[in-house]
Amino acid sequence: MKKAVILVSGGLDSAVALAIAKDEGYQCHALSIDYGQRHKAELKAAHQVATQTSVVEHKWLTFDLTTIGGSALTDNSIAVPTQSIDTIPVTYVPARNTIFLSLALGWAEVLSAFDIFIGVNAVDYSGYPDCRPAFIESFEHMANLATKSGVEGQSFKIQTPLIKLSKAEIIEKGLTLGVDFSLTLSCYQATDKGYACGVCEACRLRAKGFQDLGVSDPTPYLI
Repeated sequence: MKKAVILVSGGLDSAVALAIAKDEGYQCHALSIDYGQRHKAELKAAHQVATQTSVVEHKWLTFDLTTIGGSALTDNSIAVPTQSIDTIPVTYVPARNTIFLSLALGWAEVLSAFDIFIGVNAVDYSGYPDCRPAFIESFEHMANLATKSGVEGQSFKIQTPLIKLSKAEIIEKGLTLGVDFSLTLSCYQATDKGYACGVCEACRLRAKGFQDLGVSDPTPYLI
């Protein structure tokens, strides 16, 4: 069977990306990163999602981005915003997806897995520059220049099955594939017990997606 590395954050999008990879017949190797995010509840969610999907292996890596900060998700002195803005929000984490994909690429090359799945989305998202198709295309090009496998003719493909879908369409796809969304957590500032704040951008996008689809959101919200 073909192998794939799937970045699994514990959120809604990555759970659906993992389910799609599984449905397409890949041997799924899940990768989660503890990067110093505001809460660890999403890492617990990632473990639950990976277990439910029966991945071949779930690897955890630590890469502490609090040492550089610059984001409300890695610096507790910066408040998580509760209102949408027209500029890139402070929840943007500098170089996060570049780092995550680089770590996934390293493991993928070791595994001889030439497909890497990431649940980035360019429709219902917060305007992060590292979720855009142009970034993904550039990273894929770099991956095939910078690796032994790429030089020897084994091309890597960065798979982004959700990139053109709305949040409601992502949820609908996940339900079709049997994703248990009660295991996922999308909040930027959830409690240790997994309660979502209900007011951050991630919570609002998630809630709207379920509302637009006309199905119940299983997330336990504080408000």
